Amino acid sequence: MKKFQNNRFLLENISYFCIVKHLEKEFKSFLGLLLLFAIALPTQGQITQRGDSTDGILMDSVEVSLLTCSPHEEVYSLYGHSALRWHDLHNQRDIAFNWGVFSFDKPYFVLRFVFGLTDYELGPYPYPLFEQEYRQVGSCVTEQVLNLTSTEKQAVWEALMENYLPENRIYRYNYFRDNCSTRPRDLIEHCIMGRIEYAERKDFTPSFREMIHECTRNHPWAAFGNDMLLGIGADQPTTRQQQEFLPANLMYDFDHATIYSDGQYRPLVKERRIAVKPGVQVIDDDFPLSPKECALLILTAALVICFVEWHRHQLLRYWDALLMLFQGLVGCLLFVMLFSQHPTTSTNLQLLLFNPVALAFIRPVIKGHRTRWWHIQSILIGAYLAASLLQQFPDGMIIVALSLLTRVIIRYVVKK
Repeated sequence: MKKFQNNRFLLENISYFCIVKHLEKEFKSFLGLLLLFAIALPTQGQITQRGDSTDGILMDSVEVSLLTCSPHEEVYSLYGHSALRWHDLHNQRDIAFNWGVFSFDKPYFVLRFVFGLTDYELGPYPYPLFEQEYRQVGSCVTEQVLNLTSTEKQAVWEALMENYLPENRIYRYNYFRDNCSTRPRDLIEHCIMGRIEYAERKDFTPSFREMIHECTRNHPWAAFGNDMLLGIGADQPTTRQQQEFLPANLMYDFDHATIYSDGQYRPLVKERRIAVKPGVQVIDDDFPLSPKECALLILTAALVICFVEWHRHQLLRYWDALLMLFQGLVGCLLFVMLFSQHPTTSTNLQLLLFNPVALAFIRPVIKGHRTRWWHIQSILIGAYLAASLLQQFPDGMIIVALSLLTRVIIRYVVKK
């Protein structure tokens, strides 16, 4: 790995990053701007014989920590967050390295996110700002000080600087495989002079979907959206390494890991402390009805309409068209996700129920023409109900399937 002898490159970029991201919100006064540069600019330290050193950094006085932030109420934060802290006590240099920086303002953000083409960025900035951000939203920040040698700390510093080079700082985000939790883990593992041995958790093989459900247990509509897009791959058992896409799992594994080097073992975590205590969080009200309650309303409406049609011996074709439009549009989204780079979305059995083919039959149904759609629909619904044994469907979707099945049954009853 290339060794950097000058810290000014990184620290000047940190100053620039802070100005862009925080000046408008946190430092509107001239005094605030001076404070920003006082934090970011390097302190001239002398190299002594105590411990290895790089450009004035006394490695014996450096703490490298994994920061784990608990969730708060923003949707993107429900799964927690991880970062690395570089705390140089001798030079009073305290930096948080955050791989979770992104911007909604980039062109076609939503479209790129759907296709798994979202780019995230490494953003280092003064640790006090990082701490303040999570204190304001009421999140708890746990700090695990890593038990690294001077040589390993130097390797971490060089790896961080290499990661922040313009050609390296931006990376293609992958929710399960390459995110703000896996990036610091991989960097630490790469810099260890030996190997990290993790304590495997017996009988702990949750699926990706089960772990996501645990994070969204208080947000049913977030869970519903995830379940709609995740396919059958999200229901398979996971390994310890796969589970570490969640910061809480990585924190647990670091706590129980050891480093094997030169024939000796030492704990990976030297000290664990609470950097930010949990505070008061403002909880916004979700939509008043849960997905299952909305599904029950659809089923109730379907049964009422079926009774009216049976009583009048006349089919309400526009109700059929509305349901088919709903099926087809959702099916288009699921079909597009087949080509997404997001993992576990390529095989989604939801397509049995929500299929773009429904759009092609709307006009014949409204016109009252004879069509094979109802025969196709009955087969797809039957296959969908059977597929629920293989893939866990969103809360309430089986009820929606039964609502659509009433349309097949009532046509047979009314025509007979």
